[in-house]
Amino acid sequence: MSLKTSDVEFKKRIRHQIDDPIMRKAVANAQERIGANRQKMVEELGHWEEWRERASQIRDHVLNNLDAYLYQLSEKVAENGGHVYFAKTKEDATRYILQVAKDKNAKKIVKSKSMVTEEIGVNHVLQEAGIEVIETDLGEYILQLDKDAPSHVVVPAIHKDRHQIRRVLNERLGYDGPETPEAMTLFIRQKIRQDFLSAEIGITGCNFAVAQTGSVCLVTNEGNARLCTTLPKTHIAVMGMERIAPTFEEVDVLITMLARSAVGARLTGYNTWLTGPRESDNVDGPQEFHLVVVDNGRSDVLRSEFRDVLRCIRCGACMNTCPAYRHIGGHGYGSIYPGPIGAVITPLLGGYKDFKDLPYVCSLCTACDSVCPVRIPLSQLILRHRRVMAEEGLTPKAEQRTIKMFAYANSHPGLWKVGMIAGAHAASWFIHGGKAPLRVGAIRDWTQARDLPGADGESFRSWFKKHQAEKKKNG
Repeated sequence: MSLKTSDVEFKKRIRHQIDDPIMRKAVANAQERIGANRQKMVEELGHWEEWRERASQIRDHVLNNLDAYLYQLSEKVAENGGHVYFAKTKEDATRYILQVAKDKNAKKIVKSKSMVTEEIGVNHVLQEAGIEVIETDLGEYILQLDKDAPSHVVVPAIHKDRHQIRRVLNERLGYDGPETPEAMTLFIRQKIRQDFLSAEIGITGCNFAVAQTGSVCLVTNEGNARLCTTLPKTHIAVMGMERIAPTFEEVDVLITMLARSAVGARLTGYNTWLTGPRESDNVDGPQEFHLVVVDNGRSDVLRSEFRDVLRCIRCGACMNTCPAYRHIGGHGYGSIYPGPIGAVITPLLGGYKDFKDLPYVCSLCTACDSVCPVRIPLSQLILRHRRVMAEEGLTPKAEQRTIKMFAYANSHPGLWKVGMIAGAHAASWFIHGGKAPLRVGAIRDWTQARDLPGADGESFRSWFKKHQAEKKKNG
């Protein structure tokens, strides 16, 4: 799997998601619950805007000095006995990971949840080579069983309810217990435990890497990441090249913002710090450690007008407040990065060809801007995508012709006046009951959800002129 999660045409995909009541209810409930908890944590912490400003400054500082921090990080990891590989493309990254697996004669790999490994499609590459890959995050494990894609960067199975999950467990694993979360979780835990013990390699993501010490930080809620990194003899951590903090002092600020923004908690269940392979006098931990630093288009983003998006710490707060995400869920975006952050970053990493529709899955309500813990101006970046596509001629031909006609009429006052008068008369003839006879393209989509205002055949200019005359006459 890579960035793209669906080959279904955009509008069909959206309509399918809107017609899924289970998904919409599950997402709405999650948004409300997480949003309420987040607000409590924001108020409890206090000085929230100052925290946001500090987190934003930290991320900007890292981006401005990324080359130096990447060098420092690689030197420290090597000094600690680990190996660092800089992958320019996703193919470079998966090729290196596969080679490590082959060198270790690995038959089974356990994974902790990681968006960047989804981005580069590492599971698919390893499985094609005959290596069993097991997702050990509860949500990701369920999705893997169901051959489904994640729909949220923090809560991957947010779109499923307990009835669907029990059905998956029954069909794939023969589970016949109750559909309570506790019973199903215990069943999965017992299934996965043996996999932890028998896997040769553990693969994780990396929430933050500390340049000063060469440490990798994993922020999780289930503890599976600790088993992935301590039981297998080899640990491979995969990180986007921008996920660096200079020292532990900065990580403290970022984790404070991450936990509260992601799930509305003071702290996640597990904050794991790993610094190279295990030392000779230790019995726990991997014998070998590899850090794969992934570019995959980030260098291009860094030097573009969209560089602010690289401040993202993958908290999912923008999804938890977005009204569009609430109605179409993560799968509506057709990308492993959904929501407002996905609408910005996916076209940058995956190109406009496959993802030109994502910047339009947004009402520009700016709710995402107000909750982002690192102050990414998401709505402005989404609007910027629209501008770039218009300037590069990537918008639909019919839209381009319509805009040209509008611009021409708008630049000729006489023509505009005639058009407004004619349009007002035409509207009074054709609009009945809030609907118009034209049901094509954008007009059809727009009128499906809205009623047009009634028309009396008079243009605004005519009404205003008459109104002014009456006002003058009446003194």
